[in-house]
Amino acid sequence: ARGAAKENKYMNVLILSVKAGYGHHSTAKAIIEKFTERGHNCQMFDIFEKISPALGNTIQDGYLLSTKYLDSLYGKVYNSMAEKNTPYKSYSATAVLSKLVTKKLTSYVEEFKPDLIIGTHSYAGVVITILKNEHIIDCPTIGIVTDFTVHPFWESTVLDYYVIPDKRLSYEMVKKGITADKILPVGIPIRKQFETKTAKEEARKILGIADKKTVLLMMGSMGYGNIKKTLLDIDSAADDFQVLCVCGSNARMYRAVNKREWNKNIIAYGFADNVDVMMDASDVVITKPGGLTTSETLAKGLPMIAANPIPGQEHKNLLFLLNNGAALAAGEYYPISDALNQLFGYDDKRIEEMKISAKRLGKPNATEELYEFCERNFFAKPVSAVNSIPER
Repeated sequence: ARGAAKENKYMNVLILSVKAGYGHHSTAKAIIEKFTERGHNCQMFDIFEKISPALGNTIQDGYLLSTKYLDSLYGKVYNSMAEKNTPYKSYSATAVLSKLVTKKLTSYVEEFKPDLIIGTHSYAGVVITILKNEHIIDCPTIGIVTDFTVHPFWESTVLDYYVIPDKRLSYEMVKKGITADKILPVGIPIRKQFETKTAKEEARKILGIADKKTVLLMMGSMGYGNIKKTLLDIDSAADDFQVLCVCGSNARMYRAVNKREWNKNIIAYGFADNVDVMMDASDVVITKPGGLTTSETLAKGLPMIAANPIPGQEHKNLLFLLNNGAALAAGEYYPISDALNQLFGYDDKRIEEMKISAKRLGKPNATEELYEFCERNFFAKPVSAVNSIPER
């Protein structure tokens, strides 16, 4: 119960997520890794998959298809929803649907008996808020903002604390009606391997590649973007460097990259579980500016060349990076080869400036800082009273 902690310092930590892309689940897994390491009992519920695996897969497939093939429409819908700064009405279709979803989850939550609930998606924050309003839970709650912008629906949540990627997003949160005392600018939680950095020469030895300028190309876990066209452009750049190309699940592209003769040494990978080592071996990362990938890259202190952003949250991530000096934006009128020539072809000043900006923005200790905050405030200590929840 709220107001008194367990005598046993080990807690039941419930993470609620939504499988829309992969960033929300990856953030949840990073939290579970850290909290489990410290002895706590953690479970993750994918909200829609818990209701129905088929529903969860449908939502995931719909998200991937809309962002890949209907990206312009997706961006318009997202931006329209993101402009909303007031909570949805209690009689709206969103409210009715959310209450039905929450009702189907109630038995799972009650059975787990959480001492702390963390949501890694704004809709998870909505569900947690309803659970509180219905007095189904009486424990601390935290929401995680997983992009460098504030997503739709956070304005319709009332949680105890909100983790944001950077203090520069605080103003956006306040506009959404979230008070400054609830904001924790510790950064997006990332996996343990991104907390530390291996020396560049050593990382290259681990990968078995030459000790020379290295570019890491990643286009998302689904292999978004025309990787072949991108590689042809990169291959035309003037400077001498090697390329690590992560194709994700795009098996056809993986085979095509390996078969082709290139001017530069281009090394293809499918799904890679050592991206942290690849980053340590690299001088610059070319990628879609997804929230988690951006956080991992910044944690490693690497400059980015951002390409193929999804309209909506990824476009806003890109603006954040550009406005803070940590990325270049490649596109139709400024190809990646031009960006590489700018970084490598003249002097080192520009790339060094970007590295400084990336290190300034990077939060390699985000997961640890979140854990330490929870340990200080929730674990084996009395929990202070929380702001009352207003009628919605």
